[in-house]
Formats: sequence, structure tokens, C-alpha cells
Amino acid sequence: MNSLNTTSVSLAVTPAVVSTLFSHYLNRKLLKERPTAHLPYDEGLHLIRSFLDFASHHTVEELQAFTAQWVPHPQWVKVVDATIPEAQLTRAAEILQAELGEDDLRQLGGSRWWQWRKPDSSLEAEWIEMRADANERKKNGGSCQRVMMYIHGGAFFFGSVDEHRYQMQRHARKLKARVFAPRYRLAPQFPFPCGLHDCLAAYLYLLTVQDPTTIVLAGDSAGGGMVVSLLCVLRDQGLPLPAGAVLISPWVDLTHSFPSVSGLSPLDYIPQAGFHHKPSRAWPPPNEDDIAMLREEALKRKKGFTKKQPGTSELKEKQQAPVAEREDSFVSNSSRSNWINGGVPVDPEKLLSVEIDGKLVKIKDQIQMYTTNELLAHPLVSPVMQPSLGGLPPMLIMVGGGEILRDEQIYLAHKCANPEKYALPNEAMDETAEARLRQYKPTDVQLQVWDDLCHVAPTLSFTRPAKYMYRSIAQFGAWALARAQQRGIEILDDDAISVISSSGSESGQDGDTKKDAMTNGHTTIESGYVGKAGDPLPAFNNHMIRQRVTRHGATLPLAPEAELPSCCMSAHSIGVIKEGTVKKWLDSKKQWDSRYASTKAKVHKKIVEDMVAGYREFGPGEYPPPTALAGRRRVDTDFVEGKKRKSLGLAMWSLWGSKHDEMTVVREHKADLANEDTAKLVATPSDGQGARSYTDIERQEHLQMPRSRSRSHSHRRVVVDENQTGSAPLDENTYISQLLALRREQEAMGHDIHDPDYTPETGAAGKRPFLDGIALPFSLNKEAETASMMTLHSDESPLPDSRRVSLEGSSDEVGLSAQKNGLANEKEDDADVAPERPQMETFVTAAEHLPTVKT
Repeated sequence: MNSLNTTSVSLAVTPAVVSTLFSHYLNRKLLKERPTAHLPYDEGLHLIRSFLDFASHHTVEELQAFTAQWVPHPQWVKVVDATIPEAQLTRAAEILQAELGEDDLRQLGGSRWWQWRKPDSSLEAEWIEMRADANERKKNGGSCQRVMMYIHGGAFFFGSVDEHRYQMQRHARKLKARVFAPRYRLAPQFPFPCGLHDCLAAYLYLLTVQDPTTIVLAGDSAGGGMVVSLLCVLRDQGLPLPAGAVLISPWVDLTHSFPSVSGLSPLDYIPQAGFHHKPSRAWPPPNEDDIAMLREEALKRKKGFTKKQPGTSELKEKQQAPVAEREDSFVSNSSRSNWINGGVPVDPEKLLSVEIDGKLVKIKDQIQMYTTNELLAHPLVSPVMQPSLGGLPPMLIMVGGGEILRDEQIYLAHKCANPEKYALPNEAMDETAEARLRQYKPTDVQLQVWDDLCHVAPTLSFTRPAKYMYRSIAQFGAWALARAQQRGIEILDDDAISVISSSGSESGQDGDTKKDAMTNGHTTIESGYVGKAGDPLPAFNNHMIRQRVTRHGATLPLAPEAELPSCCMSAHSIGVIKEGTVKKWLDSKKQWDSRYASTKAKVHKKIVEDMVAGYREFGPGEYPPPTALAGRRRVDTDFVEGKKRKSLGLAMWSLWGSKHDEMTVVREHKADLANEDTAKLVATPSDGQGARSYTDIERQEHLQMPRSRSRSHSHRRVVVDENQTGSAPLDENTYISQLLALRREQEAMGHDIHDPDYTPETGAAGKRPFLDGIALPFSLNKEAETASMMTLHSDESPLPDSRRVSLEGSSDEVGLSAQKNGLANEKEDDADVAPERPQMETFVTAAEHLPTVKT
């Protein structure tokens, strides 16, 4: 088969692209209610699926090299390389050793091998930001109050910063931030905990140049799982936590124990039976029986019993099965600690077992590239196995409703928000685990489950759903930063600048949106839209914002926990591999082993040669896993790093993904110029004759209107923390919109404010009770210290002698309020300057239409 390059990939995926084009229009009725109704999404989904299928017939090294190729960046994006100092790598290793403990380090195979790097190599990273933002930052002193550390995905074994840059640059543009992306080491050559070590070192370096309140962690797929593990290490070791985290389709259960993995996922591109590849020296590793056979052949040559190298056909016949039936008296014939190539010294009785067709079998072949089978349920490998996911910064967890990993992601969100309910079984909790469960309070989580979307839908950045997702990420990131820094955060107003185009293949779009809004009888009060730049987040309820999102960006309440399969699983079944998943994996592996048996025999022949030559060691107690490159260093050779190639294919893909950003940058530049021209005009009182006076408009009765998606003429909005988590106490500085939101929540709970028997809360004694923005002249259920009128803060009407009888806390009004108070003009470099206090205004008592109150 041809090597993995731009030409071969193009020839392989072209038939899928053409067939999708025809089938899309032939099956329009079937696609109408799904994201695939959008042609670019349909094409992108099938293109990635076709690419992964084609790549599976090549080696892991070929896939890694292809996705690590150099990709040019647009001229309006500034990219700066960075190197993580050795001191941070050393400190990260010490922290990780403290987190793992002696037992885990022993099971890992030591504490030194995973710190090894290729000769003359270091941990590199990349700063990514919009060039215009970089120039503005330079003018204002060079500091930055918004940084997103992004950990790219790729199942822990492929992908790169170059490949993901087109996604990162959009995050930078939306959030007006700098993105920091580490080039961490990849499995299987650098298995767990190598990648986690690198990401921890990158974060420690970031803390030397940034305040933690200016940092948001983000990651997709395996990168999302890495973010959760990193946060747990920071939390447990008492290190500064970032302002928030964004998890896009995080992979957090490598045991594949949740229901969605066992079923079919026709709307996803992830291989249904896991990742299988043409055999190579890197993957798959020989199992313990293979190692015993190869060790015997190597010893024969080493002792001079034979000088003849075993033939390929001979080694092909000696290949061992991936599973073995396990009996109670089962004893392994080999010990990993005695391998010439080393290995993890483990109890053979603890190897991964599963019952298949009524027989208990031991899985000998390694399943995941990230780590050995014995460590799949380790809490830093599969974060769903953490004793507690409380005590972490606010998270946004995005789930594709059609992806194969959706159940574990939904479970993760609920475990973060309710650690005690989703705790591990009692027998799995030691004293340390129980202490952490008691110590850490619930984590605030915004969970969004996007109807029928695939795994990491933002990969298809040119599609409609992805554009909504980028908006939502920017909105959450701005809120998290505003909350941590206690200041306003300016964010791009997408409705004016970033246009979400429609597809000619779609029809009935508005009708579908209205139909979605009425699904399951949800009311319009509970529904809304995502990604409205500058809008505040909804309030958290029991530490969660639970949203189901349609392909048009409409939000609806997510189904109750009792209706979600992952939330109804027994705690004893979490982290336990299932029969159906293993059978699918074994069926595919059987096909690959049969098809590439000769290739596998050639690899085994190379292993025998390496064993005869001998391997370099790290010292006593160090046993690298079979796939680790650190354990495969021949004593007579050194590694030579190949040159980075340029990729025309990835460049074209990046260009396609960046097209929307390029057009948006042009529109934003034009909008900035228009604002400058407007600023030069001078308005006088004589302008606009015949219009109503300001006093006349102010005195009119306020009409309550439903919330709309209209925008101000400014294309910048300011996001502020409005205590959505409920963690801050209510006082005289509390925003009116928040007070009204609490009042509406009480009404929804059945407390009718117009009921004669209703008694409003009065707060502290001596402070006037208020109702709908009106201060009452007496105290209720409390002995007041004074009968004077209470002076309240108002963010809504800054002019003296103005009053509103009723006020809706809409997002547009809150954004306008922030702009009037000077927050909109605040530069991100002025983090230490306290925001200007709102003007004081005295509310007079309304003498009409007051409810009857019992005292």
C-alpha cells in the first residue's frame, strides 16, 4: 500500500467526498432533522471517517508523521515558539511523583524512564494570537490578561499543534486572547505519564509569566481528559488553579465501560471497534507470551546455540493469541520483570479479564496505546475513576449527542457537580479518597449536549454547529476570566461581525428551530440560544447548567438524570470493561492480525535483533512498558530525529477551516474603521427635530418585552460575573438583574409574589425591603434600626431623578449598563485597577399597585 502522504490521502478520500455529495441530495429528507442536513458538515464527517479508515492500514509512525507536518499559518495570525525550561520539567516530575505515590510508581515501572526525552530535544510550545491583538497588546505594555492553554487531542497518539492551529486561532480571535499550546510527547512511544508530565510542566511555566486568574485550560478529546487529570493534580498538590476549563468531547474513560461505546454510532467518525494499525516497532507491542517466545530465540543466539536468525515464516507460526482462557489455577509462564526488554512487574492474576460467551478470558494484548491494560482504570488515566471531581474551577463540557463517547462525558459533568452521589464504591475508597471526597466542594459545570453532533465537532470549523460552539466557548471563557479577575471582559459581538451562513441544502430551518423549542413540552422561558457574545451565563442550579442544544444553536433543558443512561449505572460497573466492547475490538484485531501476519513477523524478527544487541537501562527498579521508547534504546545506536516535512494536504484543510476567520477579520477591520468615522461626528441638540424628548421617554411606563437577539451598534460587549454560581453573598452591590432572576426563580417554585399571604425576604435589619426595583418604606418580620428611605445602587439609569417601576434583567441591558459604567473601555492590561463604582441613585417609594403584605 502507498505511504501516508498528501497524494495517497487525496486519492483515498476522494471517492467518499464524491459519494457523499450525491447521497446528500438523494437522501435530503432523511437528513433534514440532523446536522448532516448541512452539506459541509456531511462532507467533513465522511472525509474524516474515510481518512481514519485509510490511516488504519498504515503504521502508527506514519500517521504521527503525517499529522505532525509543518502547516503554514495565515498572515493575520502571529505565532511565537517557546521552550519550557528544564527547571519546570524537574519540578513537574517531583509534583507528579508526589501525586502518584510509591505504589503507583512501582506499577508504572519506576520514576525515571518517563522523564527521558529524545537526545537534543526539549519541551516546545507555541503562542498563538491574532496579529492585531498582539500589536494592541504591545502598545499597552505587552501584558495579557487572557490566556488559553490548549491541549490538543488525537487519542493520545497522533495530532499536533500544527494540525490543530486553525482551531486554536479561532479561540484566540473569539476570546481576544493568547493561546498557549504545548507540544507534549505522544504514546505509544511515550506512554502515561509522559504526556501529563509535559502538560504539567507547561502549566508551571505559564504560572511564571501569567497570573492563574488570567488562564483558562482547554482541550479536546484526549486533550480534554488530560485537562481533567492536570486539574486534579493541581488541586491535590495545592497549586494555583486556573480561572476555568473548557472540555470538548473529553475522553475520560479508557476502560470503555459506558453504554454508548458498546452500541453503534453512525453519526460519529471514531472507529467503532477502536484504533487498529498496521504492525510496526511502536505498535502493537508483543504480549507476554510473544515476549517469552522472542526472549527464548534471542537467548539461543546470544549463547551461541545458533547463528541463524529465525525466519519470518517461523516467527509467524509462533505468534500468540491476544486472549487466553483463565482458570482459577491460572499461573503465568513468564514474568515481565524478567524480560530482557523490561516491563511493568505486575501480578499476573490482576491482568485484565472479561467474560466472553460464558468463559472468563484474560486479555493479553494491550488495548489502548496510552497505557498498559493494568492501568486503564487509574484515576489519572481515566478521570471518571477519581474519588472526587469536586474542588475544580468552573467547567464547560461540550458533548456531541451522536458521538460514541457521549455517556462518559455526561457522567463526568454530573460527577463534578455532585461528587458524593457519583462516588466510587466503598470498597474502592481508601482513607485518602474519603478525605478528598469530604474536603472538596462541588464543581460548577455548564453541560451542553449538542443534538446528533460527532466527536469534537469544532474540528469541522467551517460548519454551522461548530461556529455556535466556538461562540459558546468564548462566552464561557470570558465569564470565567471575569469571575476570577473580578473585572469586565471585552468580547467580540458575533452577531455584528461573525456571520453564520446557511446552506443551500437546508430547508425549513426556522420551522425546525420552532419545533425544537417545543420539544418535550419545554416552555420558551427555559429555552434560549448559545453563543450570544457578551451575554451573561444562565444561573447555575445545583452547580450545573444543563443544556440540550440543537443544530441551530437553540438551547433547551437537558433530560433529567433519571433518563440519562450514564447517570443510572451502578458505581460498581464504572471502570469495568464490558463484553460487547471487547468482542468488537477482538473481531477487528483478528482481521488485522490475519491481514498483516507477515508484517507482524518481520517486526518480531527486528525485536529479536534488538534483544541480542541489548538495551540501555535506567537502573534498579526501572521497567518501562513494552511500547516505551525509553526501554527500546539499543546500546549500539542513538536516535536520530527526522526533519519535519511540509504538508500540502493539511495546509489545504487548515485553509478551509480558516476561511471563516479570514472573512471575519476583514469585517471586524471595516467595523473598526466605521466606528472611528462615527467618533468624528458631533451631535447637537438641534439634530433630530420632532423626536420625543429624553424626559418624555424616561417617564413612560416600562413595557416588558420578550428577550430578543438584537445587538447594539458596537461590535464589542463586556462580560461580567453576575454571581451565576451563587457563591457570593447578596448585598447592596448585587446586580438588579440577578435580584430579579432570583425573584423569577421563586415564582417558578410556586411563590406568587402577588399573593396576599406572600412575605418577601427583607435581608439584614435596618435595610429597606424592595420589590420589583421599588424600596418599601417599612420593614417586614424584622425590627428595623431606622425608618429612613434606603438608598440603592442602580446600574440601569445613571441620570439623577430617574426611576423605573419594573426592570427585566436582559442580557442587552446588562451589557449596556456595563458600558455606561466605563467597563467597556477598560483595557485588559488594567487588571489591577478597580472598576468604577456605579452611580448612586435614590429610589422614591411607589404609592400605587403595591401588593398587600401581612406584617
